[in-house]
Amino acid sequence: MNSIEVAHLRVLRGGRPVIHDLSCAVAAGTLTGLLGPSGSGKTTLLRAIVGVQRSVSGQVSVLGLPAGSVALRSKVGYVTQGKSVYNDLTVRENLTYFAALVGAPAAKATEVLGTVSLVDRAEALVGRLSGGERARVSLAAALLGSPSLLVLDEPTVGLDPLLREELWSVFRRLAENGVTLLVSGHVMDEADRCQRLLLLRDGALLADATPAELRQRTGTENLDQAFLRLIRNAVAA
Repeated sequence: MNSIEVAHLRVLRGGRPVIHDLSCAVAAGTLTGLLGPSGSGKTTLLRAIVGVQRSVSGQVSVLGLPAGSVALRSKVGYVTQGKSVYNDLTVRENLTYFAALVGAPAAKATEVLGTVSLVDRAEALVGRLSGGERARVSLAAALLGSPSLLVLDEPTVGLDPLLREELWSVFRRLAENGVTLLVSGHVMDEADRCQRLLLLRDGALLADATPAELRQRTGTENLDQAFLRLIRNAVAA
């Protein structure tokens, strides 16, 4: 069963195509990486999946419903590149506020604090947190509705290796508990943390494979080299 199915997606921006006839799927309960260089169309694809992208043609199905359906609002968590929490509120105040917006019980705020390991920072102002802690607050807010699908747009960008490892540990635990995660990024050393990879370049899908399949397909051991080989092959074709 797939949590996401994309068929012949095409997206225009300023009259120019930024996604070109793209088709892919994300299996339920998997941790899938969406990787590619800046400007490859990752954010545009994620926006189409959560139903907020304009000038879209083709079909995008999420949890069996058209992307953006009202019924999906409590089932899909979306974390954008920009942090979506308030700096002048404490961590707990942010989560209590967002819990009320999604109709979650107040106790859910305490539960997600534990999920992202921020119980000891619950009363701290978000504006005084580190970058990694703020990223975890945004993730906690997205978890308040107990989503079946989490769409995360470059959640580890700018973080040091230790903080990135902490976040990926959270992602793995969520996937082990049945949540589907689609995580975008442009750092190829994170690719091995994913069960499956979607590789984008210039709005086109270069590969949909596991890390092992990608290595075998390109005859390389290093995923950076694998991606470069795919690009060269695409250019040559």
